[in-house]
Order: sequence, then C-alpha cells, then structure tokens
Amino acid sequence: MLLMLSSLSSGILGLVRLKYINLLFGAGVEQDAYRAAFKLPDLLSYFLVGAAASVSVVTMLNRFRERNDDEAADRALSVILSTMFVTLAAVMVLAAIFAPVFVRIAYGPEFMADARGPLCISLTRWLLPAQLFFFLGSMMAARLQVRKIFLYQAISPVVYNAGIVLGAFFLHRRLGVYSLVIGVLAGVILGSFLLNTLGAIRTGLRFRPRVSFTDPAFREYITTAAPLMLGVSLVMFDGIFFNRFASDQVGQLSLINNAKDLFNAAFNIIGPAVGAASLPFFTSLYQRNLLYEFSNSVDRSVSRLFAVSMLVSAWMLAFAPWIMDLLRGGRFHHVDAVETTWLFQIFVVTLALWAVQGIYARAFYAASDTVTPAVAGTTVVVLSLPLYWALHKSLGMTGLALASDLGILAQTAALAILLHKRRLVSLACLDFPELAKAAAAALISYTGAHLLLNRLPASLQPTSHLHDLITLTAGGLLWAALALATLTLLRSSLPAQLRRRVS
Repeated sequence: MLLMLSSLSSGILGLVRLKYINLLFGAGVEQDAYRAAFKLPDLLSYFLVGAAASVSVVTMLNRFRERNDDEAADRALSVILSTMFVTLAAVMVLAAIFAPVFVRIAYGPEFMADARGPLCISLTRWLLPAQLFFFLGSMMAARLQVRKIFLYQAISPVVYNAGIVLGAFFLHRRLGVYSLVIGVLAGVILGSFLLNTLGAIRTGLRFRPRVSFTDPAFREYITTAAPLMLGVSLVMFDGIFFNRFASDQVGQLSLINNAKDLFNAAFNIIGPAVGAASLPFFTSLYQRNLLYEFSNSVDRSVSRLFAVSMLVSAWMLAFAPWIMDLLRGGRFHHVDAVETTWLFQIFVVTLALWAVQGIYARAFYAASDTVTPAVAGTTVVVLSLPLYWALHKSLGMTGLALASDLGILAQTAALAILLHKRRLVSLACLDFPELAKAAAAALISYTGAHLLLNRLPASLQPTSHLHDLITLTAGGLLWAALALATLTLLRSSLPAQLRRRVS
C-alpha cells in the first residue's frame, strides 16, 4: 500500500512536471532536445544497471537472507557495487566522448541539421553522471527489498520528480532547459542514492569497498545478469523507436513523449509498485520449492492487476481530452493538446498489457531464469522494428502509437506462453471470471461517462482548467459509481480485495 500511495504522489508530481515543462518550453526545439538527451544514458542504464541490479542482486541477497548470513550478503554487495561502479564510470566517460556519434545515428540528419542536435549532445553529457547515482541507489534498494522494506524506494520517485519541478521553477530564467537537467541530477542524488543508502545503513549495512572481477559473488552476478545486459526489451526500445522516427519534424518528438508520459503517470501508479513488491515474494516462494504457491501467486497478481488496469483505462479513455487540456498553457497550445490526446488514447488501450508483462518477467527472474525473457524480448524488438517503420510511413505518428500497442501485445503474450510451457505458471489458472466482470465494469463505466461527456454544454468542454477539473471530478464520480455498481451486481471480489489493500 505504501508503494501505491508513493506511486500516486509521484504520478501527480509527474503531471506537474509535464505541465511545467510544456508551459516553459512548448513542443519545440528545447523540449525535443531534452527528451532525446535521455536515450543514451537510459540505454547504458538499461544494459548495465537497471534490470541486473533489481533482479540478480535481489535473488542473490535473498538466498543469503534465507540462510541468516548477513555478513556474506554485505560482502557480496560490497564487491559487486564497487566493481560495477568502476566499470560504469569508465563507460560513462566513453559515452560522453562519443555522444555526438550516438545522437547522429539515433536521430538522423534532420535532427542534426537544426539546433536540436548540438543541444541534445550537450544535455546528454550532463545527464550521464546521473546513472552512477542511480546505480548506487538501485543496489541499496535491492538490499532493502530483500528485507521487505519499501519506504525509501517509495519516496525516491517523489523526490526525483520534485527535483525536476523545483529546478525548472527556480533556475529556468538563468539556465533555460539546462534547469531541467540540474533538477534531474538533484532528484537522482537525493532520491535514489541518498535515501536508499540511508535506509541500507539503518538496517545495518557493513560496506567495504573492494574491486574484484574474479570474486565468486561478482562472477555469479555477471553470470545471472549477462542475459539481461545482452538481451533487449520493448519496454526500453519502444521509446527508442518512436523517438527515432518522430525526430524528422520539430515538435513531433515532444508530442509523442507527452502522450507517453501521461500514459506512464497512470502506469507508474499500478505497475512498478506491484512489481517491486512481488519480486522478493516470488523469489522466496521459488527458492523454498513452493512451486504450486508460486504459480498461484503469479496468476493472482496478474489477474488483479489486469482487472484494475482495465478499469483505469476506461476512465482515461473517456476523460482524455480534459486530462490533456490541463497540460495546455504557455508555449504548449491547444492544437498540441489535441494531437497528444489522440496518441495518448491509443497508448492507454494497452495499459493492462504494460502492467502484467512486468509481473511475468519477474516470475522468470524469481526462478533464476534471465535467459528466456531476454531472448523473447530481443526477438520481439527485432521483429517490431520493421512494423514501427512501416506504420510510421503509412500513418505517421498514429502508426507509431499503434506499433507500440502491437509490440507490447506480442511481448506480453510471449512471456505468458513461455511461462506456461515451462510449467512455472499455468495460464489456465488465471481468474477468467473476475477478468470478465472487470471488463464488463470497464465497458459500462466508459459508456456511461462517454455519454455524459457528449451531452455537456459547450461551456464545460475543454476550454479552461477550471472547467476541466469540474468535468473530471463530476465525471469521475459517475465512472466510479458505475464501475462499483457493476462489480457489486456481478458479485466480483475485486472491490473487497482493494478495500483490504487500503486497510
């Protein structure tokens, strides 16, 4: 529940951040360059830090925890952290040197032909050090996850978003778009690094710096993490693909990223919070050889998350124009909001798929299988690239959004089928009656809200932020009432499950 509340706060701050960036910079050169500047640091983080830190280290530390051997756990964490930090620092230096080459290849000649290219290169170099602190924070967070301590991890994204908002608020007049980068660095250092490190120290961490590429713990870490480092996933490359194809016209890259950020604000409330809590739990069940309980736990998590996601998708589809209009203002105009709304509505159809694919991936990780999801993810990415290209050629930005939906459908289906074939998780044990009830509630609540919105007087159409808030409040109450009434009438267990979570 703590992670859910934190994710909600982070999602709201994320919307404030998005609103403020649009207000100051609009859909133009500066925001395009800022958006594009994240891709090289994010790629390095994805291959060297993110999945490996949160999966391999959690699995290893959980094994030590089951043996009550905290000393060995701290020794392993120390050598992994020290050795990877040195490696990552060297990679970041090389990345800064070759940033112009990456930007030229990743975004094409149109992007480099105007001011976006040079600005993106400079911003990329400023953002690279943030990954070092993100790595340190991820390692400390892994130690806390094993102990079922999520407080610090819950607060971290809130601090990160607050750092960007405050950086822009206080520094944008003097530093322009660089104020956002300063905010990113402050948010990562204070949120990811310092908070998680403080939490780890308070739990008794005994850290001793030691760099060793031959230490058994580091070799186990590399062996487990290598497939994650070498394999790719559409979760990361989805953004790479549509950024590449959207960069040929100024502003398009900003618009599609706005749509994706708005989508992520909802996704981050229900997806990563559940995933972070589920990994150590799944790992513990599997390592104790409780395979039946393991399978049932994954199926329950997927069924509940899919059901909730369908209801949230229904709300966002119905109210998308009013949600997006709240982000309008300053240099971000009404026409920008309209185009972003359409892209957002295409994205939001697959919210449930984005959420549950993370649960399926963590089921593999808990079973110490990082090879299968890496191979599956890489295959989907390779096969999706021609799809992104073809749909962009024929349908423009709409095609990119549709390609994203089709790609995540393929990735989620692949993971689910592979888990079933390996007899780790049974697809037959998904709670299909509950999913059908949630789908009915989503359809009815969407239809009711949609009919209400189509009959609103012109004064309450998306024209002012006050009208937007009135519409979202009144319409949201109707949506919630219809959804709850439908679930209650169908005797769904979902409302009771959610009440237990809250209480």
